[in-house]
Amino acid sequence: MRRVLLRAVAVPGALLMAVSCGWGGQDSDGAGRPPGAPAGVTAAAGSSTSVHVMWNLATGEPKVAHYEVYRGTTKVKEVPGSDHMVDITRLKPSTMYAFSVRARGTDGRLGPPSERVRAATPAATAADERAPSAPKRPHGKAAGSRAAQLSWDKSTDDRSVASYDVYQGDTKIHSVGGAQTATVVTGLRPGTRYSFTVRARDAADNVSPASEAVRITTSPGSDDGKGTDTGSGSGLAPTGFRATTHRTDGAYYLDLAWIPPNSELLDGVITEYQIQLDRQPTTSLVWGGTAPRDKATYSFYVGREAGVTQRVRIRAKLPDGTWGAFSAERTVTTGAARP
Repeated sequence: MRRVLLRAVAVPGALLMAVSCGWGGQDSDGAGRPPGAPAGVTAAAGSSTSVHVMWNLATGEPKVAHYEVYRGTTKVKEVPGSDHMVDITRLKPSTMYAFSVRARGTDGRLGPPSERVRAATPAATAADERAPSAPKRPHGKAAGSRAAQLSWDKSTDDRSVASYDVYQGDTKIHSVGGAQTATVVTGLRPGTRYSFTVRARDAADNVSPASEAVRITTSPGSDDGKGTDTGSGSGLAPTGFRATTHRTDGAYYLDLAWIPPNSELLDGVITEYQIQLDRQPTTSLVWGGTAPRDKATYSFYVGREAGVTQRVRIRAKLPDGTWGAFSAERTVTTGAARP
C-alpha cells in the first residue's frame, strides 16, 4: 500500500504543498528499517558558549539505541536512547548555530536527520560574576496525566537573562530562552507527584538560586498527558473541532474548523498543526503569516470518490517544540449530506 503524505505551508495569499511518498508493508516489529527522524527538536542558547538541544523520545519500533546530535554536518554529541536533551558547550559568543538530531537503532542502522533548528548564542560579557535573581512566583498545574504547565516571573540580572533551566528534584530536565517565562514539561507518569524548580542563567553561565518548588500531581489514567479535548479545559488540545466535506469540480474536500490551544497559557502562538486521517499523519499545516488565535479553518483535497468514510483529528505543535494532544476525533463521509 502506498501512502502519500502532504505538508502544507500557509503563507499570505498562497498555499505551498510539498509531497512525499512512503511505502507500507514493513514488518510489524520494525525489522529491516532504521528509526524515523526525531520530532519536536528545539534549540535555545543557555549562555554565550552553550546551546540546549531537546527532542521528543521515539516510541514503538524499531528501538533507538542512541541519539546523535549534529552541529551543521559535524556530530558533536551522542546520548543514550533514553535521553532527549543535551547541552552543546564550547561554542562561540554572538554566533548562529544549526543543529539536527538522528536516531540510531539497536541494529546499528542510522535514521534520517530531524528538521534543522537554529539558535544564536548571546554576546560574551566581561568580568560578569553576578548571578541573576531567583525566578519568583513559580506556579503550575497538571495538563492531563503525562504533562505539566509551569510559569514564573522574570528574573533580574545586571546584564540580561539568557535562559531558564527547569529542574525535577536535582536533575535539569528542560531549558527555555531568557524571554520565555512558561513551558510545558512532558513525558511524566500518570498519577504521580512531582516537584519542579526553575533557575535563571546569564550569558556568562552564572546560575541563580532555585525558585520555590512547584508541586504538581499528574492526573490518573493513560491519556497522552496534554489535555485531549474532553472538556478538561487544559488548553493544550484544539477544541471545538468540526469536520465536514464539500464537492467542487468533481472532487471532494475536507473542511476543518477548530479553536487553537490557549496561547496565553503556552507563552507563544501556535503556528503548526498535524492532521491525521484514520490515525495516520496526512497533512502538516504551517502558517507563514499571522496565525489565528480565536478560530482556525482549513480545507484540503481528499479524492473524487463518494461514500468514503474517514476519521479525522488534529493536534498542534506547542511553542516548546513538542506536540500537544489530539482534538476530539470526527467521522466524515464524502458525498454525505451535511448534518
